[in-house]
Amino acid sequence: MPAQPALLEFADVSVSFGGVRALDAVSFSVRPNEIVALIGPNGAGKTTAFNCVSRFVRPSSGALTMDGADLTRCAPHQVITHGIARTYQGLELFGSMTVRQTLLAGQHTQLRRSGLLASALRLPRTRDDEARAVESAHEVARLLTLDQYWDRLVGDLPYGLQKRVDIARALVSRPRLLLLDEPAAGLNHEALNELADLVVQVREQFSTAVLLVEHHVAMVMAISDRICVLNFGRKIADGTPTAIRADPAVVEAYLGSAAHGA
Repeated sequence: MPAQPALLEFADVSVSFGGVRALDAVSFSVRPNEIVALIGPNGAGKTTAFNCVSRFVRPSSGALTMDGADLTRCAPHQVITHGIARTYQGLELFGSMTVRQTLLAGQHTQLRRSGLLASALRLPRTRDDEARAVESAHEVARLLTLDQYWDRLVGDLPYGLQKRVDIARALVSRPRLLLLDEPAAGLNHEALNELADLVVQVREQFSTAVLLVEHHVAMVMAISDRICVLNFGRKIADGTPTAIRADPAVVEAYLGSAAHGA
């Protein structure tokens, strides 16, 4: 069976910050419903690649497309309209908001379409949009087993549940591609296993592809369909977990020091 066309595609993408080459002609792709991991030592260019997709960083050269559309022409706030959502290394949640409010905030672009005047006058269209937003948010909460915390303040939840809320907030926009930037940071062993299960669940229940940056190698190897390895801004390997684990260049550059998921 032929491979599916790429959903997200990097084609010879380079990024320079002054005299520093953060990405050097990097090419890789993510196909629909795939889980693809970006791994490599600190400073390898992983977060820079994410920031290219989010449009916080502009490539110096190369092509970056989502389902054939040129992402380099988008402003950061327009990326979500192409079906892309992301989380960040640190939790960017408001502890004074409830789970319900947080998931509704994740749909701000959909709610904004009703217009300021319609919202101010509480026109039927606005009420219908808000009702759909609440229904969608509650469905995501239920699928991620957060519905029991629906009216709880996010700041009162354990750290592992806050991570789940963060992912849920990204999912309420129903993305075709979810970017997870070091989601396992700060998690204990039990929560790490729950996160691995959650990422697979997200792919299956939401039919979304996942691009993952993560240092926990054991988790990456367990859940990824393919892995792209960066080192000093260059791609040194791209393949299945089995192939990556056996690649001498990867072992030398990264896996030798990260064999225990550190």
